[in-house]
Formats: sequence, structure tokens, C-alpha cells
Amino acid sequence: MYIPEHEIRAVLTYEALIPAIRQALIDYSAGLVEQPARTILRAGNAEGFKNGWFAVMPVIHGDVMGVKTVTFFPGNADAGLPTHMAVIELLRRATGEPLAVMDGRLITEMRTAAVSAAAMDALAPRHATSLGILGSGVQARSHIEALRLVRPGIKDIRIWSRTAANAEKLATETGARVVTIEEAAAADVVLTVTASPEPVLQGKWLGPDALVLAVGATGAGLRELDDEAMQSSYVVAECRAAAEREAGDVRLSGMKVEAEIGEILAGRVAAPSGRRIVFKSVGMAIEDLTAARLVWQARNHPA
Repeated sequence: MYIPEHEIRAVLTYEALIPAIRQALIDYSAGLVEQPARTILRAGNAEGFKNGWFAVMPVIHGDVMGVKTVTFFPGNADAGLPTHMAVIELLRRATGEPLAVMDGRLITEMRTAAVSAAAMDALAPRHATSLGILGSGVQARSHIEALRLVRPGIKDIRIWSRTAANAEKLATETGARVVTIEEAAAADVVLTVTASPEPVLQGKWLGPDALVLAVGATGAGLRELDDEAMQSSYVVAECRAAAEREAGDVRLSGMKVEAEIGEILAGRVAAPSGRRIVFKSVGMAIEDLTAARLVWQARNHPA
């Protein structure tokens, strides 16, 4: 059975996905998920930043197994194509029986925002009312929807983008406002979802207890945050090993991951209060498997 994107969109909701992702992150940090490091191959299609990659991400959890194949081609944005494209295969753990193959683009989009939502709810100051977004693409839009669900008190949404027209369009459609990068970075919560190959967020712009959700830089040599932003912050990630291996924001700043978000969500580690926190996400196969399981269940056991 192949499940295309439009059918996934009809059944997958953030109301179901965010709590499922939260539990999956807890299970991962508790050692209940079998998930090797992803295999990444460079496509060799272009030089420098536009050189795409192809990754394979297998995982076993609960009653299912899965594997996602995903591509990231930054140059696609110039051609009007998605920068991320993916396919997910879902299998029954008890027998190895293939259950479904489904499009993974929307699942990747939504699970990424759901992870950020779970992290923000655990890490952001309770008094947070403002959200600054650096970037105006697909992930900016999906994050606004997901983050509003867990923190409806965040009313002031500020958008900065290098492409002013895209920022204006997103702001008009979501009730946000277009601001300078400095004003976006001064928000209580700052989301970076750019395709920049070099830092765009400077630590000097951040508030003393800001939460930064660092999502956009994908690769060991890429980063969105400068040294000051990283080195003045308590660093949290989905997976220590993956962030320290694959995230340029972590590797190039010389920082170490202090805690996994699953440890904090489970109450095994206390998040610091009154200081800056960076949550760096790189994406994990367990997140894709969690979303794919929800899609399969909704398709076969509709409410």
C-alpha cells in the first residue's frame, strides 16, 4: 500500500502527533528505541552549499519497524522544488511484514515542528509571549501552527527573512508581523529555520533567558548560530551523539550537549531556569516512525 501526501494530510494532526512525539523522545532517551546512526551520502550534484545529500534512517520501536530515505538539496529552492523529499516504509515488528510505503515529505515537515513544540513546552519560560522566526519557508509555517498549540499565550510572532516578500506573505497569512533580524532575535523564543550555510543569529541580540530552537542548519559544516549564541547557552538536543556528530552549530562552536530533551521531558534532568537555552534538532528516525504509525492507525482504524 502506498499512501500519498494528500492522504497523510487528511489524517495526521498536530493534536495527535505532538504528544506521540513527546513520548517517543522519552522512550529514546530511556533506551527503548533501536536506532543506529543514519547513513549519509553526498550526491555530488553541485559544488559547496548546493551539494545535496541522501540519507537512510532505520529504526525499531514498539510493535513496528521502519526506514526512511530522505534527500536534502538546498538548490531546489531556486527551482521551486521542496528542499527535503522522503519516503518511509513501515513494517510489522512481529513478522517483518511490510505494512505501507508512504510519502515522507509532509511527515518530515510535521514531525520536525512537533519535536520543537514538545521542546518549547518543556524549556521556554512560562512568561514567554513572543516568538521570533528567522526564515519564512515551509518549516516557519508549520512551526507557527505547532507552537501555538502548546503555548497559546505566545501572541507576538515576529518574522524576519532575507526574502522580504516571503516574510510579508507568511505574516499576512498567520497574523504575524515582519521585523528586523535584531527584533526577531530579541523575542522570548527564537526559531531559526533558514537555509543559510553560515551563522545568521548573533548571541548579542538574544535575551538573557531566551530559548533558541535551532532547526535549519542541516550538516556538520553548516550553522545558523554564532559562537556567542552557542557558548552562552545550555545546549539540549534530541540525541547527544547525533548532534555532536551531525550539527555544525554544536561541532563548530566546540560545545557539548548538556542533556537530551527526552531526559528533561521524563523528569530525569532538570532544565535550567533564568539562562539561555539552545535546543538543537537534527531529526531522528523514531520521529518519522511515530508519525508513520499514526498515519497507519488512522487509515486502518478511523475514529
